[in-house]
Amino acid sequence: MAITLEHVRQDLPHLLGPLPGPRAQALIERDAVRVSPSYTRCYPLAVESGAGAMVEDVDGNRFLDFSAGIATVSTGHCHPRVVEAIQQQAARLIHMSGTDFYYEGMVGLAEKLAEMAPGDAERRVSFGNSGAEAMEGAIKLARWATGRPIIIAFLGSFHGRTMGALSLTASKSTQRAGFSPLPAGVVHAPYPYCYRCPFGQAPETCGVECVKHIENTLLKTIAPASDTAAIAVEPVQGEGGYVVPPPKFFDELTRVAKQNDILLIFDEVQSGMGRTGKMWAAEHYQAEPDIFAVAKGIASGMPLGATVARADLMTWPPGAHASTFGGNPVACAAALVTIALLEEELVENAAHMGRRIMERIQDWPSRFANVGDVRGLGLMIGIELVKDQRTKERAHDLRDRVLDLAFRRGLLVLGAGENTVRLSPPLVVSRDQCDFAVETLEECIAAAAKQG
Repeated sequence: MAITLEHVRQDLPHLLGPLPGPRAQALIERDAVRVSPSYTRCYPLAVESGAGAMVEDVDGNRFLDFSAGIATVSTGHCHPRVVEAIQQQAARLIHMSGTDFYYEGMVGLAEKLAEMAPGDAERRVSFGNSGAEAMEGAIKLARWATGRPIIIAFLGSFHGRTMGALSLTASKSTQRAGFSPLPAGVVHAPYPYCYRCPFGQAPETCGVECVKHIENTLLKTIAPASDTAAIAVEPVQGEGGYVVPPPKFFDELTRVAKQNDILLIFDEVQSGMGRTGKMWAAEHYQAEPDIFAVAKGIASGMPLGATVARADLMTWPPGAHASTFGGNPVACAAALVTIALLEEELVENAAHMGRRIMERIQDWPSRFANVGDVRGLGLMIGIELVKDQRTKERAHDLRDRVLDLAFRRGLLVLGAGENTVRLSPPLVVSRDQCDFAVETLEECIAAAAKQG
């Protein structure tokens, strides 16, 4: 029987032929001539449209998207309510620069973010266009509020590629190579990567040792407390490999920060907005950052970032910090609807679907010789691939083969760190879609290992 459209499920992949197809190949060839070669394309996907957790390429192939625009389209591609909000706002007002004038959307979104923030402190909000800009604002505010120059960040971290955010970033050498000198005043500490603890500790004590390094080494040598403005940390490390630290790490980090009057900056750009099954990853640790950065999933794909801080810190004068397009009316309209959808059902769905995936993959290290670790919170899940479980040697090439094999089976996933497959689907993802992704990755990991 011939396959017709009514026999093909619209919520699962459907491939029409070899990839990339002819139109995708033509677009890729044009891109190679004019677009910056600095972009990291890991397989030849040329997207035409998207809906929910599905995207379609220019040749009509349909894929299940477990990357979500790098964890950005939190409500799925082109959610009808988000599209409607964007269209209605664009018909009224596209831009009027909130740095110079006032409009309802910016004020309403600031009020909502202040209300949602972890902890009980009063908050104020500064808007930008991206996660990097949100972190730039956090760096500037911490230095302005404390009068101190030094920021402590962590190895493996990613905070953005603008020069200030890049000075904190320590994920991959290629992100920093050739751009020195970076802004001064940043020092890095080990992050509690319990699977491969930098101090050789058991998982329950790994995070404590990382904080001890800050307290007993950095603060007593190159980053004295009297000169240290803030400690900047990802509550779940993103580009570093989707690394989830133990709760004790944040207990100790909070203690050290308070004892030394050092501010805590949480980079919630990738982990926030429901991604981990709670609105903020900080909630998993009962942590209350003084300043936090939010972007990515805040506006379902529209460019928007925000620096959210204690109100008593954000008292800088007019002109100290601003952004022409930050808090754009259209982006704010998308964000307010996105937050409503997250609160109504999608944060809860992220928790449920994340647990479903973890239940199915938690035994992979015992079933697959090349899976070293699986970890995650909600729909922020990492699968680490190794050459040998005994030595834990990272298998970068194997990871990249898995990404490519998954693409050719209709599943879109990205890498994180040197050797981790990251799962970060839209928060609208269904049970069947999660099951398809798990079963496809099982096949891909086995096939990639055989190729190796």
